[in-house]
Amino acid sequence: MVPWTQGAEFQAFYSLVKDFEHDTGITVDVQVTRALTQQLDASVKVGSPPDLAVLPSVSAIVRYAGEEGGLQPLDADTVDIGAYLQPFRGLAQVKGATYAIPVKVDVKSLVWYDSTTTPKPRTDSTDALAGFANGSGLTWCLGLASGPTSGWPGADWIADLMLADTGADAYARWVSGSLLWTSPEVERAWLRWRELLGEPALKDASKRGFAEATQAMTTSAPTCQLAQGARSALAADREKPTRLDFAVPPTSRPVQVSGDFIGMFADGNPSARSFVAYLAGAAGQQMWVDASGSSAFSAHSEVTRYANAVQQRIAAMLNPRSGYRLCFSAADAMAPDVAAAFYRAVLNYADGTNNLSTLLSQIRNVQERLSTSSVPETAICAAPN
Repeated sequence: MVPWTQGAEFQAFYSLVKDFEHDTGITVDVQVTRALTQQLDASVKVGSPPDLAVLPSVSAIVRYAGEEGGLQPLDADTVDIGAYLQPFRGLAQVKGATYAIPVKVDVKSLVWYDSTTTPKPRTDSTDALAGFANGSGLTWCLGLASGPTSGWPGADWIADLMLADTGADAYARWVSGSLLWTSPEVERAWLRWRELLGEPALKDASKRGFAEATQAMTTSAPTCQLAQGARSALAADREKPTRLDFAVPPTSRPVQVSGDFIGMFADGNPSARSFVAYLAGAAGQQMWVDASGSSAFSAHSEVTRYANAVQQRIAAMLNPRSGYRLCFSAADAMAPDVAAAFYRAVLNYADGTNNLSTLLSQIRNVQERLSTSSVPETAICAAPN
């Protein structure tokens, strides 16, 4: 069960499926759904989960690992989890046992610009970035619409501001639930987001697709000049070098990363275990990175080959010698219901339909109603080693 419904992301994955089927004679039945959380929950509840599934969040690893009929541990013969870098390695494990593999990862704390028309943005601090954008008269490209997960681009940005202004420790406490949504630190990140963007970028952003927003950077008469986020969120052609380049935070600041994890629910299905082993090995990981149209990066320490200079520079941020501290994407580490409330609040805040304190109280109420296990605070941020 996978959430990749179409386009290059699905095709990159499906090319691995076809190679595996050709090499082994095993058939892989791919079930595609945009309602991954709901469908996976329902199938586990009635005792008929898929053999393998992309997990809706890393909190789902903790939750399903503790459920009857949930995730099955992956032994060392199937996955060499020690070959994977932190924080991805630790997030795949519960109480020392491996329950998932990070099949592809990304870096989110990037500021994109057209290198032929725009000076390199100042990213040494959020104040410097705001001063650069405002002083140059530049407009941010912002689109928040993304089907059932509309709002996630804003959630990523707010998480980046939390990291930049409060540091990794406070960020990890927020993500794990010990720093409340109504705390001054969290409220300040939301206020900073609106201040940084300005009203022109926020206008109609809740209705604008995230890909449509970044396309506006590459037209003959661009209507916006700066974008924030992972390379996979850009609309530019990933097969060819483009004019777009990116600026990164200094190594003194942690950066936000993300990843898609696959877990095994099938108990005793050797074919499912073979496919996991195929996806988890260095060769399979390199094939995913190399696949036509792929925007994937790998957390496997032996995958070092990337097609162009932009990809190589992003991949270098995941390297143990990068000097960066990596913190996992906030919404992707929260319980799905909390992430959904986060996304809704982003849309409402962008529209100006509710005041901020009310929105943050609503998310806090959702979090306090849940009894699901959270990702350990100590697993959220780590140096990539």
